[in-house]
Amino acid sequence: MNEALDVSLRLVRAQTALVKRFDSGLSGLHGVSLADFTMLLRLAQAPGGRMRRVDLAEALGLTASGVTRGLAPLERIGLVTRETNARDARVAYAALTDTGRERLADMRTTAEQIAAEVFSAAVWSKEDLGGLSLLLTRLGGAGLTDRTPPAM
Repeated sequence: MNEALDVSLRLVRAQTALVKRFDSGLSGLHGVSLADFTMLLRLAQAPGGRMRRVDLAEALGLTASGVTRGLAPLERIGLVTRETNARDARVAYAALTDTGRERLADMRTTAEQIAAEVFSAAVWSKEDLGGLSLLLTRLGGAGLTDRTPPAM
């Protein structure tokens, strides 16, 4: 098998396993998926805890309709609210509610625990994590503090 294809398939399998692990922990304790968590986290990082839906879609690498579908259940449970622009009714914002901020803090603690288990010091050195982070960034992966992924 082609080495690049083999590495690609290994990366896809690793990503699938990681998503399942985060989904299981976040769903079991907080009733949200990893996708929900990343959406809430991105909103929390935005000025005022709100973003235009199109900007949120771009930041997450989703379509506008994908963001709308993802936000709907978060709105129903009171973690996010929809805000309109007073000057332009066509512009819609997604905003984190106070409840959303509180629950996100608990979700983040859970996600940090899961990540610590996955990347335990017994298996992964600090250098391993730094190298992996660099390689993933090269592939276009953005971290918590990255605003936009680098061009590939």
